[in-house]
Amino acid sequence: MAVSNAFRADLLATIPSLRAFAVSLAQNSDKADDLVQETLVKAWDKHESFQPGTNLKAWLFTILRNEFYSQMRKRGREVQDSDGIMTSRLAVHPSQHGQVDLRDFRAALEQLPEDQREAIILIGASGFSYEEAAEICNCAVGTIKSRVSRARSKLQDILQISGDTDFGPDSISAQVTGSNAA
Repeated sequence: MAVSNAFRADLLATIPSLRAFAVSLAQNSDKADDLVQETLVKAWDKHESFQPGTNLKAWLFTILRNEFYSQMRKRGREVQDSDGIMTSRLAVHPSQHGQVDLRDFRAALEQLPEDQREAIILIGASGFSYEEAAEICNCAVGTIKSRVSRARSKLQDILQISGDTDFGPDSISAQVTGSNAA
């Protein structure tokens, strides 16, 4: 739908008032100009939602005010890091290692006897207490504890885990990410 000449003229006529309002909100003329521009773009895009005969200036001021508060909320979630110090501290362990580890763990889990697999999944993955797991499996609490213990030992053997240093990044990744795991 085409924009009417009257809408265009009224839009242009309100720019000085919009800019004054934007400067009062933003306290910075450059930010105010950006705010006015964004307001005009949104108004132009949504011109069909404006009801002719109503107060265009109030409609535009509402758009400007809403845009200002949206930008303020967005800035509140952003972190200023112009010198890159925060960014340089961010390091992530490569995800492909985690995917390989998960695949290996699933394969090891499948090698466990069914009763041990069931017990370790109930306790370790599902978060049930030993008592709850014993009730689910219809056995004694001591039996569940024993099954979980045997399952953990068997998983360590299958995955060749001998200590805490076998978890996390390898020695090369640790150097890159700054971890001291290896």
